[in-house]
Amino acid sequence: MNVVLTGFMGAGKTAVGRILAEKLKKEFFDTDEMVERRAGKTISEIFSDSGEPAFREMEREVVLAVAAFDGKVISTGGGAVLRRESVEALRKNGIIINLDSRPEKIFERLKNSDDRPLLEQTDAQTKIRKLLAERERFYADCDFRVDTSIMSPDDIAERIIAYLEARGYK
Repeated sequence: MNVVLTGFMGAGKTAVGRILAEKLKKEFFDTDEMVERRAGKTISEIFSDSGEPAFREMEREVVLAVAAFDGKVISTGGGAVLRRESVEALRKNGIIINLDSRPEKIFERLKNSDDRPLLEQTDAQTKIRKLLAERERFYADCDFRVDTSIMSPDDIAERIIAYLEARGYK
């Protein structure tokens, strides 16, 4: 059984995923990093060169590949849950943990980032709120949610481990 982290960009999926994998002694996979390796480009370059639909297709392929793994910790891209096929594949062999964060905290974490193509506009805070609202129903389709707004990645990982242990995850 995989532990799958979903949530909006900047919610802490990669940071928490690395810590969680270490604590659980599991291998860690980040689907965004896998897409970049496969494409030989950054996500921003993929968006710029080929557009969001091309990126989403690459993301779908990577998500379907990692969904077949067993006993891994997987961090998905913020939009991976937008495709029902991806969520269904991840759920077949995974426990889905959504990392939530307040829009202000996400903005604070991402405001100096130049690798978030969906936020490349003058009013990133409004875009964050809009995307969060549009995606809420997708993020809600999970087994457990953790608000990462005020907790450290280590504390978040411990909370997830407590949840997993209470459900018999090994």
